[in-house]
Amino acid sequence: MRSASIAILMLVCSNVFMTFAWYAHLKNLSAKPWIIAVFISWGIAFFEYLLQVPANRIGYQTLNLGQLKILQECITLAVFVPFAVFYMKENLRLDFLWASICLVGAAFFIFRPEITRWLS
Repeated sequence: MRSASIAILMLVCSNVFMTFAWYAHLKNLSAKPWIIAVFISWGIAFFEYLLQVPANRIGYQTLNLGQLKILQECITLAVFVPFAVFYMKENLRLDFLWASICLVGAAFFIFRPEITRWLS
C-alpha cells in the first residue's frame, strides 16, 4: 500500500504540472505566438514527466494498468476543477459534479475486487 500512496502523491504533483502545461498558456500567453506557448508548455511538461513516469512504475507494483488509468483520471479532475475555478476564473458548474460522480463510479468498478476484499 505504501507504493500506491507514493504513486498517488507523485501523480497529483505531476498532474499540477500537466494542467499548467496544457492550459495556463491560454491565460498567460494568449498575446504571444502559439509556438512560444508550445516551447514553454514542453518545458513545464518535462517536469510532469519526471514525476509521472516513475509514479506509474511505482504504482504498477501494486495496481494494475486499469486502476492506474482511472486513478489518474480522478486525480486529473481533482486538480483541474480548482485550477479552472481559482486560476482560470471559470465558473463552478454542476457539470464538474456530474463528471466527478461518473469517475467515482469508474473508480468503484475498477477497484471493486480490492474493495470487496477489504470489506470481507
